[in-house]
Amino acid sequence: MALREIRIEGDEILGKVSKEVLTVTPRIKQLILDMFETMDANDGIGLAAVQVGTLRRIIVINIEQEDKKTRMALINPNIIEESGKELGLEGCLSIPNFRGKVYRPTKLKVSYRDENFEEKVLEAEGLMARCLCHEIDHLNGILFDQITVEEDDTTD
Repeated sequence: MALREIRIEGDEILGKVSKEVLTVTPRIKQLILDMFETMDANDGIGLAAVQVGTLRRIIVINIEQEDKKTRMALINPNIIEESGKELGLEGCLSIPNFRGKVYRPTKLKVSYRDENFEEKVLEAEGLMARCLCHEIDHLNGILFDQITVEEDDTTD
């Protein structure tokens, strides 16, 4: 595994639409391992491949909510159903020192392929739904500051 450089806002790759993954190769498996390591080293809960400079439709997440831990890679994720609407605070590894409030669905259904390229469907709500929306936006060239309702002006 290897730490990869996280691309920061202003890097033109972050505004590009990522390409569909057609098959899982050893390079894709290595990319996923590197993404997990990079996300963990930066205390993130989600990371899209484009954030490490690779235009592939892959995200990794590591969420703990309601005493349940979910750590997974999603290949070619696609939101197929959403409901509700909630305003919540977000941050992004590609936009250091910025947090803002964004409306996201409270519940989602996402189709994707797992690391064995098997088709799956995931139902998510709360923080998991928010994280999935955020990372899928990255795959479509959207940074969350483009849809932020207001900036969080509190400092830690």
